[in-house]
Amino acid sequence: MSEATASNDPIGAQDEQLAVNRREFLNLAWLASLGFLTLEVSGFTIAFAYPRFKEGEFGGIFTYGPVADLPEVNTSPLNYPKVKFWLSHTEEGIYALYKVCPHLGCLYGWSDQEFKFICPCHGSQYEYNGTYIQGPAPRSLDRFVIRIVDGQTGEELAVTPDDGGPVAVPDNPNAVIRVDTGAKIIGEVHD
Repeated sequence: MSEATASNDPIGAQDEQLAVNRREFLNLAWLASLGFLTLEVSGFTIAFAYPRFKEGEFGGIFTYGPVADLPEVNTSPLNYPKVKFWLSHTEEGIYALYKVCPHLGCLYGWSDQEFKFICPCHGSQYEYNGTYIQGPAPRSLDRFVIRIVDGQTGEELAVTPDDGGPVAVPDNPNAVIRVDTGAKIIGEVHD
């Protein structure tokens, strides 16, 4: 009677159905590890691809001290290699010029003797405000958006116009210059 009872026992039948052989176990383990690997790689890819621009770095906002610290009008532009721009102070206002030549992407420099920007690779030349003078470059220098804000209240006092023109410097002694190196204005194409 015990053999007949054991063969008709529904609980024993469930144990036999739940038993996993070695091949099924290895297949499940392999699929689980593949799933975890896919999740890890996806997580690292998203974390790597997600932009993390911090203030003061290229692609983020660079804050320049009060406008009172600006150099005199038409003196040598200020070079900021870490954030890849030149700050030019003209009679019309200030410009933040992207340090990459629009011709082939070379880094151009400032010439105090000739009072202009010159690209060492192919000889393109630009005025103090980034306007094209001569050379193979197809357009004037690209510019970054500048916002001048009140350092105490945060109120925006001036901003770069859509055409990339100069930003007039206000008389406010608390005004702070913020250059957005993530907002580039393409230079004007010349004939």
